[in-house]
Amino acid sequence: MKRSKRIETLDRRPVNMDGYINEWPEMGFAAMNSPYDPKPSIKIENGRIIELDGKKRENFDFIDQFIADYAISIQRAEMSMTIPSLDIARMIVDIHVSRKEILEIVSGITPAKMVEVLNCLNVVELMMGMQKMRARRTPGNQAHITNLKDDPVQIAADAAEGALRGFAEEETTMGVARYAPLSAMALLIGSQAGRPGVLTQCSAEEATELELGIRGLTTYAETLSVYGTEKVFIDGDDTPYSKAFLNSAYASRGLKVRFTSGSGSEVLMGNSEKKSMLYLECRCLYATKGAGSQGIQNGSVSCIGVPGAVPGGIREVMSENLVAALLGLECASSNDQSFSNSDMRRTARTMLQFLPGTDFIFSGYAAEPNYDNMFAGSNFDAEDFDDYNVLQRDMQVDGGLRPVTEEEVIQVRRKAGKAVQAVFKQLGLTPVSDEQVEAVTYAHGSKDTLPRDVTADLMSAEDVLKRGITGVDVVKALAESGYQDLAESVLNMLKQRVAGDYMQTAAILDKDFHVLSGVNTPNDYMGPGTGYRVEGERWEEIKKIPHIINPRDI
Repeated sequence: MKRSKRIETLDRRPVNMDGYINEWPEMGFAAMNSPYDPKPSIKIENGRIIELDGKKRENFDFIDQFIADYAISIQRAEMSMTIPSLDIARMIVDIHVSRKEILEIVSGITPAKMVEVLNCLNVVELMMGMQKMRARRTPGNQAHITNLKDDPVQIAADAAEGALRGFAEEETTMGVARYAPLSAMALLIGSQAGRPGVLTQCSAEEATELELGIRGLTTYAETLSVYGTEKVFIDGDDTPYSKAFLNSAYASRGLKVRFTSGSGSEVLMGNSEKKSMLYLECRCLYATKGAGSQGIQNGSVSCIGVPGAVPGGIREVMSENLVAALLGLECASSNDQSFSNSDMRRTARTMLQFLPGTDFIFSGYAAEPNYDNMFAGSNFDAEDFDDYNVLQRDMQVDGGLRPVTEEEVIQVRRKAGKAVQAVFKQLGLTPVSDEQVEAVTYAHGSKDTLPRDVTADLMSAEDVLKRGITGVDVVKALAESGYQDLAESVLNMLKQRVAGDYMQTAAILDKDFHVLSGVNTPNDYMGPGTGYRVEGERWEEIKKIPHIINPRDI
C-alpha cells in the first residue's frame, strides 16, 4: 500500500513512541471502572465492622482487617454509607460545602464507596475537588537531587540551587547505596545554603534511612511503600501492621514520615486480582490513613507507564491524588517519573496537579538534568525551570518555584560546595579540592564535574556510620569553619525534631523556620474570592522571569 506522507509524519511523532493497550480487566488493565470491583457495603456489630465491601470478616485478608479496624470511622460509617455516591461527588465540587464537612462524611465510607464517588467526577471536577481538599493552604514542591557519580559536592550545589528556586523539600538517592551517609550530609548542608528551613530525605533501604534520620542527617522519610493486594503486601513481615510500626519508629524520633503508593504497582507484580487500579490504590490509601502516617506520595509514581497506557489512566492518577486529600492526608502528587516521550503529554499530565495546586505538586521534580536523575528521570527536570516559571506567570498560579538570577545561582552553588569542603575537612572525610568546588559551581550536570576517588568516598561513608557522626557534628564543623549562618540553620533543623511541629499534616518550614501545615494554615477555599490567591509579593516574584523585555528601555 502506498503510504500517506501525513500518516508517516504522524507515526514518527514522539507521542507514538509511548506504549498503549486496550483495557483488559481480568489482568488489572482497567483504570477506574473494572467490572470486578466490589460493590460498596458495610455492616457493624458491637462497634466492630463485620462486613466490608461485600466481604465478611472471617474472609478478610490483612489489608481488609487493618482498614476495618483503623481506617474507617465507626461512628460515621452507617450514616455516610447511606448518602448516594453522586451526592457526595457533588458535595466535593460544591463551593457551599466546606472541606471540613467533606472530610467528616468521607471518614465513614469504604474503599469501594470511594471508587464509586470518584467515578462520578470528570477530570475538571477532580481538579476542582483538589483545589478545595488539599490540606495546606499554599501549594509546595519537592525536588530530586541526585547525580550519576554520587558526587556529594554536586549534590550540595544542586540542593542549594533547588532551595534557592523554591523547593520546600529535597530528596536524594544513590547509584551506589553505600554513598548514603555522604549524600545525606551533602544534601543537608546544601539545602540550607540555598534557603534555611528546607526539609531533606535520603532514600535508601529502610534500616539505613532510619539510622540517618535518627542521627539528624535527614529530616523526613518517604519510601515506606504500601501495596493494595494481599499477596504483594505480605513479603516476610511486610504488612500494614509492620508499616504502622515503622512509621511510629520514625515519628518517635522526630522525623516527618510520608508513605508511598501508586496505581499500577499490583499490575506490574501480577497480583491485580481483577480489580481496577483506583480500587487497589484506595486500599493503599486507607492503609496509610490507618497506620497514622500524615501523608502519602502517590499518583502512580514510578509505575506511571501502566495507567498511562490504558484509557482514562491519567484521569485515574488525578483521582488517586484526590482520594489522598479526601482522607485528610498530605498529598505529594508524583509527576516524578517521565512517563511519555511527548512533551505535550508530559505537560498535560502535570497540569492536573499544577493548576489546582497540591501539597507537593511534584514528589520529585528533577533539579538536575534527567541523565543525572537516579530515580529514573522526572516529568520535568532542570532544563525545564524557565518553562515552569513562565507557566506560573502565564496562569498566575503558584507552582512552588521562583525565578532566579545567574549571579544568585553561582553564589549559592559555590557556597554549598565550599561548605561541604570545609565540613569534610573538619570531620576527616575524603578531601574536596578547590577545582571540584569550582566545577560544580558552574556545572549543569555530572558531565561537567571532576571525578572523585570513589573508593576513598565509600570508606569515608562507612566511617561516618562507624564513628557515630550526627547532625550535631555537622553543626560544629560548620561553625568551626566560619559558616556560622549554615551552622545555625542546621541546628534549627535539629531543634524541629524536638518540637515535632513539622510532623503535622503537609508541614513545611519557611525561611524563618515557622511551620506551615494543614493544621495551622489549613486550606480555606470555598469558591471565588476565598482561599489562597497568587497576589502581592508572591505575584511580583513570579512575574520576574529572565529574558523579559522592559518596554521603558526600548
